[in-house]
Amino acid sequence: MDMKVLIFALALLVAGTAHAQPYPSKPIRLIVPFAPGGPNDLLGRMVGQKLTEQWGQPAVVENRGGAGGTVGLDAAAKSPGDGYTLAMGGSSNMTVAPSLYKKLPYDSIRDFSPIINVAHVPYAVGINPTVPAKNVKELIAIAKRKAGYLSYASSGTGSMSSLAAELFKFLAGANVVHIPYKGTAPALTEVVGGQVDMMFADLALIQPLAKAGKLRLIAVTGTRRAPAARDVPTISESGLRGYEIEPWFGVVAPAGVPRDIVSRLNAAIASGLKSSDVIQRLDALGYEPIGGTAEQFAATTKSDIAKYARIISQAGIKAEL
Repeated sequence: MDMKVLIFALALLVAGTAHAQPYPSKPIRLIVPFAPGGPNDLLGRMVGQKLTEQWGQPAVVENRGGAGGTVGLDAAAKSPGDGYTLAMGGSSNMTVAPSLYKKLPYDSIRDFSPIINVAHVPYAVGINPTVPAKNVKELIAIAKRKAGYLSYASSGTGSMSSLAAELFKFLAGANVVHIPYKGTAPALTEVVGGQVDMMFADLALIQPLAKAGKLRLIAVTGTRRAPAARDVPTISESGLRGYEIEPWFGVVAPAGVPRDIVSRLNAAIASGLKSSDVIQRLDALGYEPIGGTAEQFAATTKSDIAKYARIISQAGIKAEL
C-alpha cells in the first residue's frame, strides 16, 4: 500500500476513534462569571456537583467575575463548542447587557447554545438600619429630600443588582449614588458595615442578615410576594407601580455544541434539579426551579432581551465596558 494512503487511512481511523468516545470523556469546565457567594455561584456549584455525580467526570467551577458578569461569559463564548465548557448565564449578562453596553464582546443569541434555565432568584431591597426608613415610601421620601444623599451597592455596573436599583431610581424620580463592587458578597458586606446605604440583591442573602438585625428588609422586586418571605410586600404594591425585576440563571455553552450533547446536558441538569437534596436546598434559599427545554430557554432569553431594552431605554440607563 502506498505510504501516503496508509497514513491517510490511519488518520481517519484515529479521528473516527476520537469521535466515537462517549461524552463526557474528560472534565467539564463550568464558568461562573461572578465572584463566589452570590446566587450565580451557588446555583453553578449545584449544577456542577450533580453533573459530577451523574457522569463521574468532574465539573470544575471557575469563577471569572468582572464587568457585570460579561467577562466570564465572553470567555465562554470564545471557547470551543464541544460541550466541555459551560457557563452560568443570567438575566444581567444575557438579556440586560445587550442594551446596556455599546461594545458587548458577544451576542447573547448568536454566540451561545442554550442548555437549560435553572432557577428564578427572588430579589429584595435591604437597607442599613441607620437609614430611617421602614418601607419603600419612606425610602423614596428620604432619597428625594436631598439628591445624592443615599447610596446603593451593586455586584458591578450592568449587573442585575444595579439595573434593579436604576429602575427604582427612574420610577421613583430619586437620585441615589451607585457604588459598584466585584461581586454580591463584598457589596453586601459594605452595606452591613454602613459604608453604603442599600442594595438590591438575592432575597436569600438579605433575609438572614435582616433577621440578625444587620439589615432592614423592606420589599421584594417581583410581580408577587416571594414564597420564602410572604410577609414582605413587593415594591409595586408598596406604591411604586410598574416596578418588576425577576432575575433568572441558566446554563449556556459556546455556539456550535452538537444537538445530542445539548440534549444530554439538558436531561442531566433537569434530573439534578429534581433530586431531593437540590429541591431542599433551593427551597431553603427561596429559589424557584425552572427547568424546561433548551428551546424554551432560548425563547425566554429572546423575550427578556426585548423587555429589558424597553426598561433601559425608558430609564436612560448607560454603562461602559
